[in-house]
Amino acid sequence: MGSFSIWHWLIVLLVVVLIFGTKKLRNIGEDLGGAVKGFKDGMKSGDEAAKQVTHDDKTIEGEVKEKTQTKV
Repeated sequence: MGSFSIWHWLIVLLVVVLIFGTKKLRNIGEDLGGAVKGFKDGMKSGDEAAKQVTHDDKTIEGEVKEKTQTKV
């Protein structure tokens, strides 16, 4: 059980193409690319929101004297 050679990977790729077809594989690739792009955009907007929060440079100092429960 060694590592796979290039021939093993080519046979696997050929079988996948035969099973799914090139059009379906292209659609899967586009969907995956869109998901990655959306994830990157979400991470970027999350970083910008974090920068805005730390930009205020306000620190609230205090001490909790007693923990109270509110009835809802």
